[in-house]
Amino acid sequence: MPSYDLGGQVAIVTGGARGIGRAIALRLAHEGANVAVADVNTDGAAETVHDIERIGGDACALCVDVTRKTDADRMVLDTVGRFGRVDILVNNAGVGAVAPLLDTDEATWDALMNVNAKGVLLCSQAAARRMIEQGWGGRIVNNASGAGKIAPGKDIPLGAYAASKHAAVALTRQMGLELSSYHILVNCICGGIVDTDMWNLIDREIARLEQAPAGSIKTRAVASIPVGRIQQPEDIAGMVAFLASADAGYITAQTFNVCGGILPY
Repeated sequence: MPSYDLGGQVAIVTGGARGIGRAIALRLAHEGANVAVADVNTDGAAETVHDIERIGGDACALCVDVTRKTDADRMVLDTVGRFGRVDILVNNAGVGAVAPLLDTDEATWDALMNVNAKGVLLCSQAAARRMIEQGWGGRIVNNASGAGKIAPGKDIPLGAYAASKHAAVALTRQMGLELSSYHILVNCICGGIVDTDMWNLIDREIARLEQAPAGSIKTRAVASIPVGRIQQPEDIAGMVAFLASADAGYITAQTFNVCGGILPY
């Protein structure tokens, strides 16, 4: 595993209770960062903290709803109260839903946009203001999706999800430019077919719509990956560690595909 020295730095990872968020939190802790694990799932966040402590790291669990400005502001204040600073924010919290656009109701649209887009804005605002006050810059990494780059496809009804992730990509590009004068670097990751609960949900729902066997949708998707295997959360975590490191000190407002080759651009 490549090593990036993040010793003495403090990271916040939203949606850190499981899946990709947990992998990111563990990787940043492995690199020496102290980690605030933020999630509405407090039990899961506490489990991630326990995993970090088992490898000798220091972490705390925070109950945070990223759709609420008061929670986002408190998340930063509580992190600073615990560790004294904030250097890295990873906007990983996300939700998904499977439905053709003509069948997507307002509640589903609002839930996706609130978590996947508004949550990125609110948490970034809170963290960036603290980073500006500290005066030495920082890093913001947004975890989007391949659906933030391309339409998922006629047979993959994730249109509302894709719209929310396209918004996350656009926020990254604009925020990276606006915050560059403060030496706050903002970048985005677009993953592929990741072995998580969300892709299990996608498999179940599309299989139901197609009246296909459970598991067949995921199998079909994995077969399309050029590198020949399903993506693991740790594949995303490695890119986050790089973007948080000194090696990425001249990169901002960019979006990186970490997808095994399935995204065309």
